[in-house]
Amino acid sequence: MPRSPILDEFRASTKSKGRKWELRDITGYVVEFSGDQHGSRFIQTALTTATSEERQSVFDEIVPGNTLQLIQDVFGNYVIQKLFEHGTQAQKTLLANTMEGHIVYLSSNLYGCRVVQKAVESILPDQQAGLVRELEPHIMKCVKDSNGNHVIQKVIERVSPDRLGFVSNFMGHVFELASHPFGCRVLQRCLQHLPDVQTRPLLDELLLSYTVDLMQDQFGNYVIQFILEHGRRDDKASIVAQIRGRILFMARHKFASNVCEKALVFADSDARRLLIEEIMAPASKPDGTTPIVALMKDQYGNYVLQRALGVAEGEQKETLINTVRPQLINMRKFSTAYSKHLTSSMSLRAPSSMSFLTLYSRARA
Repeated sequence: MPRSPILDEFRASTKSKGRKWELRDITGYVVEFSGDQHGSRFIQTALTTATSEERQSVFDEIVPGNTLQLIQDVFGNYVIQKLFEHGTQAQKTLLANTMEGHIVYLSSNLYGCRVVQKAVESILPDQQAGLVRELEPHIMKCVKDSNGNHVIQKVIERVSPDRLGFVSNFMGHVFELASHPFGCRVLQRCLQHLPDVQTRPLLDELLLSYTVDLMQDQFGNYVIQFILEHGRRDDKASIVAQIRGRILFMARHKFASNVCEKALVFADSDARRLLIEEIMAPASKPDGTTPIVALMKDQYGNYVLQRALGVAEGEQKETLINTVRPQLINMRKFSTAYSKHLTSSMSLRAPSSMSFLTLYSRARA
């Protein structure tokens, strides 16, 4: 569709930095300007300092007839977001009214999902509740959608928990959500923002049945890490208990190794000590390889060993250092990028105050 002469004039004057434009200069052309890259940017900037009359003029040209079109437009959606940010509460209500019946579709749209999120932040609680009711029958579809999941996250963050009855629909699907690239994000927002009465059933389902599997999952490991960092003491203890007896395997797993690091940081001191004792256990394999050597040689395990060295305390720290030190001599036999990571990024305060890197250099000499 060809541009109007006024938009052509605006674009030309913008390049030449000539005429200073104001919102009243584009009366009758607001929709066209909103859908243009340069015109949209102009309106967005102008709305932040516009008078109430100027904002109303822009609003009247867009709402209701052109709202849905601009919400889904690559440039127009930003203008709608600005109206939600700077409009009056009455304007925000009317703007959101035009979206009724289209919330699910807009939430799955690349540009529409941004506007729906802005609407959730801007509208009153009763209208938020109406938006949630529209989403509820399609909640799992939205959670698993690359755009819709952001809307669900925003709803969980900003809407009163007593209006979020859809959370009960997640029960029986916790593993499915936690192991999904978008579902894992939504589940973490639930754990972060919702009260215990809503999250307890989800946590119980997860911790009682799926902890070990999710530690090793590409996306589920993030949920387990979140609980270790932000969860209740007994939930953290439940996860750490599942790592006990498995740390050598888990520490060398691409995804579970991240969980092991978190566990070493956020476990209570007694649990941390037991995990490190497991790392320092004597050789159990026929070839005489100790857990420490296995971790030092592994691309993931070496990071877990670094973390253990960083969080160990008191006598256990000295013992761990003294257990690692003799292995440095052998490291020249399998000098790899992984062992170099270990030697260069972790400073071991041995009794002689030598760093791990210094020890390694002497061993190689």
